[in-house]
Amino acid sequence: MYKLNNMRYLLLCLTFLLTTATPVSASESEGIDVKEIVLGHLSDAYEWHITTIGGKHISIPLPVIVRSEATGKWQVFCSSRMEEAAEEGHDYNGFYFNEEKNGKIYERLADGTSVRPWDLSITKSVLQIWIVVIIMLVIFLGCARWYKKHDPTKDVPKGFVGMVEMLVMSINDDLIKDSIGEKHYRAYAPYLLTAFFFILITNMLGLLPIFPGGANVTGNINITFFLALCTMLAVNIFGNKEYWKEIFWPDVPMFLKAYPAAIMPIIEVFGIITKPFALMVRLFANMMAGHAIILSFTAIIFIGWSLNAFLGSGLTLLSFVMMLFMNCLEFLVAFIQAYVFTMLSAVFIGLAHPEHEGH
Repeated sequence: MYKLNNMRYLLLCLTFLLTTATPVSASESEGIDVKEIVLGHLSDAYEWHITTIGGKHISIPLPVIVRSEATGKWQVFCSSRMEEAAEEGHDYNGFYFNEEKNGKIYERLADGTSVRPWDLSITKSVLQIWIVVIIMLVIFLGCARWYKKHDPTKDVPKGFVGMVEMLVMSINDDLIKDSIGEKHYRAYAPYLLTAFFFILITNMLGLLPIFPGGANVTGNINITFFLALCTMLAVNIFGNKEYWKEIFWPDVPMFLKAYPAAIMPIIEVFGIITKPFALMVRLFANMMAGHAIILSFTAIIFIGWSLNAFLGSGLTLLSFVMMLFMNCLEFLVAFIQAYVFTMLSAVFIGLAHPEHEGH
């Protein structure tokens, strides 16, 4: 599989920009699968690809943890063993990467059929999440250590601790507290702050072209689905009776909420699902689109040089400028998407705690 990471893309752009290169031949351009480059970066993997030098892929192999359907036993091995077995033209203990199923691990049984085994492997996205968790622990435990050593009523935090406090207070006071309300916001602030910093740091790391960045975690719909599910549970499990009353017996004319029409309760119940669905799709689509656009601008370089040197030089300059612009824009989007997800989650939670007002 032909793979290139973002750093190599930028280096190629800079090299083409500063040097006069010969045009890429048609045979060389055909060896570059643009679709595979884009989709390969956006999808998850069982290894962390670093770069390619002289046609040799340099990657960090990750542990594979699968349960064999044939023996019923769990097996743990390195993903590089499966790669080596695939190069030699055979499976590794019956397991192989099924390219028709986005490179997922499948097991070939004795009768020739292939099945998808239980897979708890440490993939690239999982490792990226662990790295984000470690970074968050280092940041917040370091800030907590400063507050233990100082009196916050007398000493004002400066530097990195002061920046973190400013960001936390801004999200907590201006967003969470205002959206949920003075009475209930403290119970949900830990979750919402954790979600904000997790999405923010994950998005920032995704912009780095080399390890430990480059993974498209928030562009994975499974991750955004889990985050949206957590918000959905927080809204519906802890919603008060006024919230459920507004869903099943809202203050509307009787014919809109009672049999046989019951239009408003149906719409409100449908809204229970559509709200977290909007959270999931919004974050997933925005982050995936940014990565896809940057990679698409990179692919334009190869397409241009496959035609002629003049067109290749012009498209190289254009693509390089546009990629720099898109990376700067993605840096802003990384913060905006974390802010919007936290804001909408806080708004939905606040709507689950309406206060009955007597007239």
